[in-house]
Amino acid sequence: MNKPETKPDAKRRSSGRITLSDVAKAAEVSPITASRALRGERGVAQELAQRVKAAAEQLGYVPDPAARALASQRSVQVPVLVPLLSNALFVDVLEAVHRTLFPQGYQALIGVTHYDPQEEEQLLRTYLAHRPAGLLVTGFDRTEASRHLIAASGVPCVHLMEMTSAPGVFCVGFSQQDAGHSMTAHLLARGYQKIAFVAAQLDPRTMQRAEGYRRCLREAGLYDPKLELLSPQPSSMRLGGELLEELLRTRPGVDAVFFCNDDLAQGGLLAAQRLGLSVPGQVAIAGFNDLAGSDQMLPPLTTVHTPRSAVGEASARMLLALMRGEVPEHNSVNLGFELTVREST
Repeated sequence: MNKPETKPDAKRRSSGRITLSDVAKAAEVSPITASRALRGERGVAQELAQRVKAAAEQLGYVPDPAARALASQRSVQVPVLVPLLSNALFVDVLEAVHRTLFPQGYQALIGVTHYDPQEEEQLLRTYLAHRPAGLLVTGFDRTEASRHLIAASGVPCVHLMEMTSAPGVFCVGFSQQDAGHSMTAHLLARGYQKIAFVAAQLDPRTMQRAEGYRRCLREAGLYDPKLELLSPQPSSMRLGGELLEELLRTRPGVDAVFFCNDDLAQGGLLAAQRLGLSVPGQVAIAGFNDLAGSDQMLPPLTTVHTPRSAVGEASARMLLALMRGEVPEHNSVNLGFELTVREST
């Protein structure tokens, strides 16, 4: 009776996982040499390294990140906390973070806070309990407990999308308030006098843009709080259309609308078409973020182009330096913004 064929050099853990020892045995080297060869260290002869890599491929070996972190006493995980994945802005940021961290051996772990400080606090408690290598968080609006968790953890941390001059706080972003001021100044320069500000979600960055709008109009002596329409609802194109209709119904005489983001502004443009309004002839419409499709609207949307990918890459590079124990030249990096003027204003 024939016995089933077994491979004595491919012993597995009880879990069935191929281990580094299995690879070393198949390549006829020590586990330490196998580990160095798979990490690409220069001290391993090329022929030896090729033999180890061939054995790893043949056996289907996948490194165990938990074991690697335990052996090196260093985690490779970097939690990245963002408000929403349905917002293309944060998808662009995450893509850039991953492109920067992954080649350096780090894994980005995505945490979604849904603009809820309590949810963010719970995510921080969960992630920080595992001693990650670093941490990326969005903005500065969080609970006092969350601030304490970050500070007490000793984990290098970089803040995304907003700026601060506070000592010892590392951040990459741009001035949301200056960007709001710039868009409002553009509308004033175009000759518009009754400029409305329409916003949803009302997160801290949106309210900073609102403050820029207010500052600009106060400087011009034209600020009227009744021209603000602020909704706590989640932002969407549908809501943008509804808010434009409400604005025109309840605030007659408005000649320009600054929407806090492009989702709302795109919806507003579509609503203006349905209502038979000439844009910008009867009402000018502007947005914020320069999201996909804004340049294809009819008319193309004037907006603020924000450096989302650049923020993701620069923040990840700053975090890499902090994780190496280096002190970045600047703790606060302002990447600026670009006023993108199109035919809607």
